[in-house]
Amino acid sequence: MSLQIGSGEQVALIGPSGAGKTTLLQVLSCTLKPLGGAIELQGQQPWQLSKRKLQKLRGQLIVAPQVPPLPPRQRVITSILAGRLPAMSLMQSIKSMFYPVDIPAAHSALSKLDLPEKIFERVDRLSGGERQRVGLARLFVSPAQLWLVDEPLSALDPTRARLAMSALTESAAEKGITLVCTLHQVDMALAFFKRIVGLRNGEIEFDLPTEQVTPAMLKSLYSQYEHELLGEVDRELIEKQFEKVTPAVVVNNCR
Repeated sequence: MSLQIGSGEQVALIGPSGAGKTTLLQVLSCTLKPLGGAIELQGQQPWQLSKRKLQKLRGQLIVAPQVPPLPPRQRVITSILAGRLPAMSLMQSIKSMFYPVDIPAAHSALSKLDLPEKIFERVDRLSGGERQRVGLARLFVSPAQLWLVDEPLSALDPTRARLAMSALTESAAEKGITLVCTLHQVDMALAFFKRIVGLRNGEIEFDLPTEQVTPAMLKSLYSQYEHELLGEVDRELIEKQFEKVTPAVVVNNCR
């Protein structure tokens, strides 16, 4: 494939399961080296850089995976402010684990996602949807100029899904941040993004302004995967994804 994304642009990646959406995000985040071709990020070719320079380049972007890897015993505020780690010194990052450096920023990030009351809660006491929103809240405090977001709505109800998409796209626009987001919810992609890239079998089927994407194109893209186009997602399976990475709550008796 050949793909070019401009600074400050917002792009939605859609396509059936296995199309290559998450793999493309991994390539863009410089965590997966392409087997062929070349990738250029901010004028640099990541895989030709030294290890130190590559690490510095990665610090200019942030990835929000579908199931955020949040330490279960960690407080929500600590998990959110971890989004600032690339801009912190070693001592600052250690201090932040015990004394959060910017509580108002974390509270503001959670407020955008209708979750401010959970700021001092432990991660393992949150629902799957709440954990997903905490993972997204990291973006709002991060110094990164590139947000790579993988299926941010999979555990959210329709109302909170729209709230999350509004917060993501509006915040990115205000700060001039480049946003690349994979979505199963085609209606959300069409409603919130000006550019849609359709992927299937690891190839780009179309790359168009949203207003040029037709129902026929979508039907062809999701051929044999019509249930995904219609949004028929098994929510129980999604919740189990979160259960796999989160142990049961352990009651601690303090004295």
